[in-house]
Amino acid sequence: MSAPQVLVLAKTPEPGRVKTRLCPPCTPWQAARIAAAALADTLDTVAAATAGARILVVDGDHPAPAGWARLAQRGGPLSDRLANAFADTRPVADRRGTAAATLLIGMDTPQLAAAHLDAAVGLLGAANGPDAVLGPADDGGWWALGLRQPGHAEALRAIPTSTARTGRLTLAALRHRGLRVHLLPRLRDVDTAADAHAVAALCPPGSRFAVAVDADVPSAAGVGR
Repeated sequence: MSAPQVLVLAKTPEPGRVKTRLCPPCTPWQAARIAAAALADTLDTVAAATAGARILVVDGDHPAPAGWARLAQRGGPLSDRLANAFADTRPVADRRGTAAATLLIGMDTPQLAAAHLDAAVGLLGAANGPDAVLGPADDGGWWALGLRQPGHAEALRAIPTSTARTGRLTLAALRHRGLRVHLLPRLRDVDTAADAHAVAALCPPGSRFAVAVDADVPSAAGVGR
């Protein structure tokens, strides 16, 4: 089996279009800087991790790093864009007629380490590994979905996104298809100012995200609560 490919689903960091739940206390321009830093840290982490290919699936004109492929997001609702990301990056079938495994992540977990991705990719690439890996998020969603057979991402189209049930419904849909699912470590997404400060504290030294949060997100007690 070829090494799994890694997709990063991202939105070009433009004021008013990204991290709108940070406003207030942030301005749209501050929120865009936070998003840009989160994306930059995420791309660096994926670059340092094991992958058969690295693909930026982007809404907008944000460029892909050198050595990456780039693909525009397709579809309206997030559920369709997620399913289409798997479908549109599906590599040519190998000699056994099966597509290479695919791991998709977003740009909202800049505390992500290469070890998280290496573990997920290793599970998907193992001969006796699970059919899918799913990384639950603290808010009830998920931060990563890996599929040994990318076609199973069609199940995502019927699942509501950005709800406290999204992760549970995704897990149920995958199991309903008969897939063996391995749960990855739970991580916290960055949605609110409180999230931003909590996640920044988990980032490694030199993190662009941590620097941006320190500069642009007010740290008053109770922010985001």
